[in-house]
Amino acid sequence: NGIRAASVLLVMLSHAGFGEIVPGGFGVTVFFFLSGYLITTLLVNEFGHTATIDVRNFYIRRFFRLFPPLVVTLAIAYSLVASGFLPGGITLYGVLSQLFYFANYYAMNADIGKVMPGGTVILWSLAIEEHFYIVYPLVMLGLLSRGVSVRRIGQLFVVICAVVLLWRLYLASQPGFLSARTYFGTDTRIDSILFGTLLALWHNPMARITEKERMSVAQWAIVAAALGLLFATFLFRSEFFRQTTRYTLQGIALYPLFYFAVRYHDNFVFRHLNWQWISKIGIWSYAIYLIHYVAIIFVETHWSGAAGHPVMVFLVAAVISICYAMFIDKWIDPYFRWRARPRPAGGRGKDASSVAAQTGH
Repeated sequence: NGIRAASVLLVMLSHAGFGEIVPGGFGVTVFFFLSGYLITTLLVNEFGHTATIDVRNFYIRRFFRLFPPLVVTLAIAYSLVASGFLPGGITLYGVLSQLFYFANYYAMNADIGKVMPGGTVILWSLAIEEHFYIVYPLVMLGLLSRGVSVRRIGQLFVVICAVVLLWRLYLASQPGFLSARTYFGTDTRIDSILFGTLLALWHNPMARITEKERMSVAQWAIVAAALGLLFATFLFRSEFFRQTTRYTLQGIALYPLFYFAVRYHDNFVFRHLNWQWISKIGIWSYAIYLIHYVAIIFVETHWSGAAGHPVMVFLVAAVISICYAMFIDKWIDPYFRWRARPRPAGGRGKDASSVAAQTGH
């Protein structure tokens, strides 16, 4: 939850006017990595406990977790556009693309400002995650039920990550290339999620969590190297690099950073991620993410001096977004929670429902 909170705050700061110094796109990449890690942990634990993956329950759980807040957010955004309080457009294809999770590909070729409400373009990232959720449990069930080891599965995913990188390099080298093609595409961004799956498959820190254990000098050196690689991806501004190799290097850098942040969660560097207020923002991060850009554009539209006060824009939008998330948490989510049917006792690993409760999935 602390990592979720840090990620959504990065995105909000970038959208509020700090995009030149705050890497908001990296916040989305972290969300992708985290989704891959948590979903893989959930599915592997479920298979270890029951020798199967209940794909039906997975889909229903995802639907009730994601869809109701999405519908409420879109209802608000489209109502604001219809009443003239928010810029943007209302089109059938725009609505369908957002409700049925193909907004990422639709946004590549559409005039976003005319076909959907201002601030809802961020749903491109939700579309990518949903595509992953639809396919991934079936892939994992097929591989695990055939006795393929988690190490072999990880090796397959490494190959896919390499193919995705080559695909981005090819696309970016074509005449007339537009950055939206690689930034928005599921086929060009899925590796950011797969890097998270690799951590869950190969070195899952949840299986190695210890209390009060100190990190070694070698481990700190790995953290420093990962941070150095990460900052290099921010500093190198070549557009070709940014739309191709950047995502791969960031995935590699996040691997050890996630590992140490989870395994050594009580370390003085990472323990602030467990502060109660940060954890709460992480719990609310999905609803905050859904509404924050709408709130920012709403504030900018109705405050002529917004361009010169990005701090105030951020603070006002943050208050609106957090209040909205509290509303979703109290009045929407409790009515759409799905409880999987009980599993037979036995097996190994944590029960899937307990892992889901711990991870918010």
